[in-house]
Amino acid sequence: MDSFKLGDVEVTKVVEWQGEFAPARVAIPDSTPEIWRDNASWLVPDHWHPDSDGCLAAIQTWVLRSEGKTILIDTGVGNDRERPHMPLFDHLHTDFLDRLAQAGVRPEDVDIVVNTHIHNDHVGWNTRSGNGEWIPTFPNATYLIPRPDQVYFDPRNAHRRPVPQLRREGSNLMYADSVAPVLGRAVLWEDSYRIDGNLSLEPAPGHTPGSSVVRLESGQDRAVFVGDVLHSPVQILEPHYNSCFCEHPQQAAETRQRLLERAADNKELVVPAHFAGPGAVEIRRDGSRFAISRWVP
Repeated sequence: MDSFKLGDVEVTKVVEWQGEFAPARVAIPDSTPEIWRDNASWLVPDHWHPDSDGCLAAIQTWVLRSEGKTILIDTGVGNDRERPHMPLFDHLHTDFLDRLAQAGVRPEDVDIVVNTHIHNDHVGWNTRSGNGEWIPTFPNATYLIPRPDQVYFDPRNAHRRPVPQLRREGSNLMYADSVAPVLGRAVLWEDSYRIDGNLSLEPAPGHTPGSSVVRLESGQDRAVFVGDVLHSPVQILEPHYNSCFCEHPQQAAETRQRLLERAADNKELVVPAHFAGPGAVEIRRDGSRFAISRWVP
């Protein structure tokens, strides 16, 4: 397990799945062949496979221990889900809970679950199968879910989503098995939310209407867990590049630019949801652009 300390907060990465999930310019449609090739020296092997032109990623949960509480940021895909619109994760079955146990976390130990947004690979382990129904995986936890996403992905509002029919149907399945069963334990927040003295939530819309980030400020350390604001490091070099999953591309690009500016100026560690390898990165300004200073840990 990769663990490190930020001020008084212990951070541990628990990986559910890692691998190649799409061709590079399918994953990041606006990207050019040159940006991948010219940066191959550090994109390979964690982020890009040049032989197949495959974009690599990880599905992972960040475990935070802060002020005596155990907090999970995002919960991955989950086991045995019907995901016809995402064949890679259709009926995925992993030993994620065993890996969580190796990090010293039992389901009943979790106090707070943060879903940075509602997409299949961020809410799956909210629940697990039990007695023929989907029940909360973390029975003692409060689930923090952005209200704009809960409204957007509620099947009753599916007609408002400008996405293909299969993707809408897949989102309805996701909502039914991974969101609806935990709403009785959820706080639907908007505008901002203070988790504790070290951690807070704030909106970062664009990828989804309710996409959010977790800010960590403890001692002299600063970090921002950016969810899917970033899918690939090439988006640090070119913040106007969106992923193929962004629901509102222009807003997503504006949010990405704003968050990267703040991270560079305030020396915030940037912790995306899906970066493989070390998974966290420090960035700096490079003239009018951004560059990577170092990978952490």
